[in-house]
Amino acid sequence: MEPVTLTTERLVLRPVGPGDADAVYAAAQDPDIQRWTTIPSPYLREHAEGFVGGLAPGGWADDSMFTFGVFLPAGDLVGMLSQTMRGPGVAEIGFWAAEEHRGHGYLTEATLAACRWAFLLLSVDRVEWRAEVGNTASLAVARKAGFTLEGTARAGLLNQGVRRDCWTASLLPSDLGLPPKTPYLPAPDRSRAVPEA
Repeated sequence: MEPVTLTTERLVLRPVGPGDADAVYAAAQDPDIQRWTTIPSPYLREHAEGFVGGLAPGGWADDSMFTFGVFLPAGDLVGMLSQTMRGPGVAEIGFWAAEEHRGHGYLTEATLAACRWAFLLLSVDRVEWRAEVGNTASLAVARKAGFTLEGTARAGLLNQGVRRDCWTASLLPSDLGLPPKTPYLPAPDRSRAVPEA
């Protein structure tokens, strides 16, 4: 897919490139980003250059991961957001915010824009979110964006060579008032209890 740029009321979501390496490197020095995301730690300049010059554009080129730098219109980097394709019609979203731009609702706004785009143009029917148990900031963004918390996956996330429990949630097109690309038949019982053996 050709890279695209999305705009919201306050933000520009665009593909990153070599000119963004300085801003990505600076933001990723934040200990919270290194603690709660799967970026390398310590985060070196070469990591930023590899990300903006190889990994991010490569995902667009092979339709495996769609990464947006989240920017203010003036050009300040607010954060990063990616949607990784996990199978037919399923994407997983991940994001981080630069420390100085937290608490303004920017990531919620960016998440909604990226999910709407995925539902409308990528034929995605389910966006999944996962975060290590304890990452309450990421959980708050997911909840504000309308994700439904589905539970805790034991050993569901690998970070820094350690398996960790993670919270899981999902967003469907219908959560944003959009029709699905594939018919969906929800379970008749909302509790979705697993039958006993």
